[in-house]
Amino acid sequence: MARGALPGVLLVQKVSSTRTFARVAPRLVPAVDRAVHRLTRGRVLLSARMLPGVVLTARGARSGLARRTPLACMPEGADAASWLLVGSNFGRADHPAWTANLLAHPDAEVSWKGRDIPVTARLLAGAERDAAWQAVLVFWPPYATYQARIEREIRLFRITRR
Repeated sequence: MARGALPGVLLVQKVSSTRTFARVAPRLVPAVDRAVHRLTRGRVLLSARMLPGVVLTARGARSGLARRTPLACMPEGADAASWLLVGSNFGRADHPAWTANLLAHPDAEVSWKGRDIPVTARLLAGAERDAAWQAVLVFWPPYATYQARIEREIRLFRITRR
Protein backbone atom coordinates (compact mmCIF):
# COMPACT_ATOMS: atom_id res chain seq x y z
CA MET A 1 0.00 0.00 0.00
CA ALA A 2 2.79 2.44 0.83
CA ARG A 3 4.79 2.24 -2.39
CA GLY A 4 3.29 4.43 -5.07
CA ALA A 5 0.45 5.32 -2.74
CA LEU A 6 -1.97 8.00 -3.85
CA PRO A 7 -1.72 11.43 -2.15
CA GLY A 8 -5.03 10.81 -0.33
CA VAL A 9 -3.71 7.56 1.10
CA LEU A 10 -0.52 9.27 2.26
CA LEU A 11 -2.58 11.95 3.99
CA VAL A 12 -4.70 9.31 5.75
CA GLN A 13 -1.54 7.49 6.83
CA LYS A 14 -0.15 10.70 8.31
CA VAL A 15 -3.40 11.61 10.09
CA SER A 16 -3.92 8.06 11.38
CA SER A 17 -0.49 8.18 13.03
CA THR A 18 -1.41 11.11 15.30
CA ARG A 19 -2.30 10.83 18.97
CA THR A 20 -5.49 12.83 18.34
CA PHE A 21 -6.64 10.22 15.84
CA ALA A 22 -5.83 7.50 18.39
CA ARG A 23 -8.16 9.20 20.90
CA VAL A 24 -11.08 9.82 18.51
CA ALA A 25 -10.96 6.96 16.02
CA PRO A 26 -11.69 3.99 18.34
CA ARG A 27 -15.17 5.39 19.04
CA LEU A 28 -15.96 7.02 15.72
CA VAL A 29 -14.61 4.68 13.02
CA PRO A 30 -16.19 1.40 14.23
CA ALA A 31 -19.57 3.06 14.96
CA VAL A 32 -19.78 4.58 11.48
CA ASP A 33 -18.54 1.36 9.85
CA ARG A 34 -21.09 -0.80 11.69
CA ALA A 35 -23.97 1.52 10.74
CA VAL A 36 -23.02 1.74 7.06
CA HIS A 37 -22.32 -2.00 6.87
CA ARG A 38 -25.73 -2.76 8.36
CA LEU A 39 -27.58 -0.25 6.12
CA THR A 40 -25.94 -1.63 2.97
CA ARG A 41 -26.50 -5.26 4.00
CA GLY A 42 -22.78 -5.94 4.15
CA ARG A 43 -21.87 -4.45 0.78
CA VAL A 44 -20.09 -1.30 2.02
CA LEU A 45 -17.50 -0.74 4.72
CA LEU A 46 -16.44 2.93 4.66
CA SER A 47 -13.00 2.41 6.18
CA ALA A 48 -12.33 -0.16 3.45
CA ARG A 49 -12.14 2.71 0.97
CA MET A 50 -8.56 3.23 2.21
CA LEU A 51 -7.68 -0.20 3.59
CA PRO A 52 -9.31 -3.57 3.00
CA GLY A 53 -11.64 -4.41 5.84
CA VAL A 54 -13.75 -7.14 7.38
CA VAL A 55 -16.44 -7.17 9.99
CA LEU A 56 -15.34 -9.76 12.54
CA THR A 57 -18.03 -11.58 14.50
CA ALA A 58 -16.49 -13.36 17.48
CA ARG A 59 -17.88 -14.55 20.78
CA GLY A 60 -17.06 -12.37 23.76
CA ALA A 61 -14.25 -13.75 25.90
CA ARG A 62 -16.35 -13.57 29.07
CA SER A 63 -19.94 -13.16 27.91
CA GLY A 64 -19.92 -15.62 25.03
CA LEU A 65 -22.19 -13.20 23.14
CA ALA A 66 -21.58 -12.38 19.49
CA ARG A 67 -19.52 -9.21 19.09
CA ARG A 68 -19.26 -7.47 15.69
CA THR A 69 -16.15 -5.39 15.08
CA PRO A 70 -15.18 -3.66 11.83
CA LEU A 71 -11.44 -4.08 11.29
CA ALA A 72 -8.82 -3.20 8.74
CA CYS A 73 -7.14 -6.31 7.41
CA MET A 74 -4.41 -7.44 5.09
CA PRO A 75 -5.71 -10.12 2.69
CA GLU A 76 -3.22 -12.87 1.91
CA GLY A 77 -3.26 -14.50 -1.50
CA ALA A 78 -5.22 -13.61 -4.62
CA ASP A 79 -8.39 -15.29 -3.39
CA ALA A 80 -8.05 -14.03 0.21
CA ALA A 81 -7.76 -17.51 1.67
CA SER A 82 -6.48 -15.85 4.83
CA TRP A 83 -6.17 -12.39 6.35
CA LEU A 84 -3.90 -10.70 8.86
CA LEU A 85 -5.62 -8.76 11.64
CA VAL A 86 -3.56 -6.26 13.63
CA GLY A 87 -4.54 -5.56 17.23
CA SER A 88 -3.10 -2.06 17.17
CA ASN A 89 -5.99 -0.33 18.92
CA PHE A 90 -4.83 2.82 17.09
CA GLY A 91 -1.64 2.86 19.18
CA ARG A 92 -3.42 2.93 22.53
CA ALA A 93 -1.96 1.27 25.64
CA ASP A 94 -4.45 -1.60 25.96
CA HIS A 95 -5.08 -4.52 23.65
CA PRO A 96 -8.40 -4.17 21.81
CA ALA A 97 -11.21 -6.34 23.21
CA TRP A 98 -11.64 -8.28 19.98
CA THR A 99 -8.15 -9.79 20.44
CA ALA A 100 -9.13 -11.28 23.81
CA ASN A 101 -12.29 -12.61 22.19
CA LEU A 102 -10.26 -14.43 19.51
CA LEU A 103 -7.83 -15.80 22.09
CA ALA A 104 -10.76 -17.27 24.06
CA HIS A 105 -12.85 -18.32 21.03
CA PRO A 106 -10.73 -18.66 17.87
CA ASP A 107 -13.62 -19.88 15.70
CA ALA A 108 -15.33 -16.79 14.32
CA GLU A 109 -16.84 -15.31 11.18
CA VAL A 110 -15.88 -12.43 8.91
CA SER A 111 -17.96 -10.46 6.49
CA TRP A 112 -15.73 -9.95 3.46
CA LYS A 113 -17.06 -8.11 0.43
CA GLY A 114 -20.65 -8.88 1.44
CA ARG A 115 -20.08 -12.59 2.13
CA ASP A 116 -20.07 -14.21 5.57
CA ILE A 117 -17.14 -16.61 5.90
CA PRO A 118 -16.43 -18.94 8.84
CA VAL A 119 -12.81 -18.56 9.99
CA THR A 120 -10.36 -19.72 12.62
CA ALA A 121 -7.96 -17.24 14.19
CA ARG A 122 -4.41 -17.94 15.32
CA LEU A 123 -2.18 -15.56 17.28
CA LEU A 124 1.18 -15.34 15.52
CA ALA A 125 4.45 -15.65 17.41
CA GLY A 126 8.18 -15.95 16.77
CA ALA A 127 9.58 -15.93 13.25
CA GLU A 128 6.11 -16.30 11.72
CA ARG A 129 4.96 -13.14 13.50
CA ASP A 130 8.14 -11.29 12.55
CA ALA A 131 7.65 -12.05 8.85
CA ALA A 132 3.96 -11.14 8.96
CA TRP A 133 4.73 -7.92 10.88
CA GLN A 134 7.21 -6.83 8.20
CA ALA A 135 4.56 -7.45 5.50
CA VAL A 136 2.00 -5.46 7.51
CA LEU A 137 4.42 -2.53 7.86
CA VAL A 138 4.92 -2.39 4.10
CA PHE A 139 1.15 -2.61 3.64
CA TRP A 140 0.30 0.14 6.19
CA PRO A 141 3.33 2.01 7.64
CA PRO A 142 1.42 3.77 10.48
CA TYR A 143 1.46 0.47 12.41
CA ALA A 144 5.15 1.19 13.16
CA THR A 145 4.15 4.50 14.78
CA TYR A 146 1.50 2.75 16.86
CA GLN A 147 4.02 0.15 18.07
CA ALA A 148 6.65 2.80 18.87
CA ARG A 149 4.42 4.70 21.28
CA ILE A 150 3.23 1.73 23.35
CA GLU A 151 5.00 -0.83 25.52
CA ARG A 152 2.87 -3.87 24.72
CA GLU A 153 3.56 -5.99 21.66
CA ILE A 154 0.76 -5.50 19.17
CA ARG A 155 -1.12 -8.76 18.71
CA LEU A 156 -1.14 -10.09 15.16
CA PHE A 157 -3.60 -12.78 14.06
CA ARG A 158 -3.88 -14.84 10.92
CA ILE A 159 -7.45 -15.84 10.20
CA THR A 160 -8.13 -18.63 7.74
CA ARG A 161 -11.28 -19.99 6.19
CA ARG A 162 -12.76 -23.03 7.90
